[in-house]
Amino acid sequence: MPHLARRLFALPQDLEGAAQSWLEHGERTPRAARLASSVVLLRDSPTGLETWLAYRPGSSPLGVLAFPGGSLDAADDDPVPWLGPSPQHWAEQMGTDDVGLARRHVLGAIRELFEETGLLLAGPDMAGTVEATSTPEWMRARVAVAEQEKTFPEVLAKRGLSVRTDLLKSLVNWRSPDFAHRRFDTRYFAATVPLNQQPTLLEGKGMWGRWVNAADVIAERHTTALGDEVGQENTVGRTLGELLVPGSEIMLEKMAAANGCIAYLSYKRKAHVYQPVLVEEDGKLMLEVEAAKTTADDPQRER
Repeated sequence: MPHLARRLFALPQDLEGAAQSWLEHGERTPRAARLASSVVLLRDSPTGLETWLAYRPGSSPLGVLAFPGGSLDAADDDPVPWLGPSPQHWAEQMGTDDVGLARRHVLGAIRELFEETGLLLAGPDMAGTVEATSTPEWMRARVAVAEQEKTFPEVLAKRGLSVRTDLLKSLVNWRSPDFAHRRFDTRYFAATVPLNQQPTLLEGKGMWGRWVNAADVIAERHTTALGDEVGQENTVGRTLGELLVPGSEIMLEKMAAANGCIAYLSYKRKAHVYQPVLVEEDGKLMLEVEAAKTTADDPQRER
C-alpha cells in the first residue's frame, strides 16, 4: 500500500464563495451529498495511456472538466438482466455492506457512460458486446434516457441486452468538500472501449470532449493549454487544478505513471475515500486531500 501524504490542491474559483461563507459563519452541517457514478475510459496509445475528458457546463460537483458521469436516478434500482460479478461482489470491492447501493452505483455508471458517450457496456451474453452504437437510432435512445423519457432498463429490454458488469473495475470514492453547496458522493470506475464502439458527445448537450494523453495533461498541468482549447468562459486562462476536482487530478497522475491499460487496471486497490478539507496555506485557501504521492514534486504537507 503506497504511503499516504497530505496533498494540497487549488480551490476552484466557483467554490471560493462557499468556502469563505463556511469560514465566516463557522462550520455547519454539510449539505447532503447526492450519490453519483463516473467512468474513467482508458485506451492505449503509442505515447501512453489516454482517457476521455469532457466539459461540464454549470458548477458540476464532478469538475468543469471531468470523466463521464452524473448522479444516480430512481430507475437505477429497476430490474435489469445482469452479467458479470454479482452486486455482492461489487459491494465487497467498493468497501460497503450495502449491496443495493453497490448495484445502483454499477448500473448508474453504465447508464451515465451510455448517455454521455454512447459507449454501451452491454451484450446479449458474456461472449460479446453490442457494436456500432454511433447510429442515429442509438443517439435517440441516449437522448431519451438523458431526458428521462425512457429508462435505461427499457432501452436494454427492447434490444434483448444485459449489462456487462465484468467490463468495469472499481477505483475510488470521491466526496465533495463539506462546504460546497452542491455535493456528490461519487464512485469512480474504469473501463476500456468495447469492440467497434467510439465515444461521441450527446446531441444538444455535449460541448467539448476528446481523448487526452494523461502524461501530456499532467506535464502541462501548470499551463492553461487545455482550458484555452475548451474555449469556455470558465475554462480559458485556467490551469488543470482549476478545471478538475482533486480526485480526477489524482487519477490522471496515476494514469500518467502507469505502463498501459492492463497495468493500470490490474493495480490492486483498497477501497479509499478521498475527502477534501479546507485549509489555509500561506494566506491562501486550498483543498487538502489524503492521497498517495505520485510524483516527486507533488505539493504536500507533513502530517
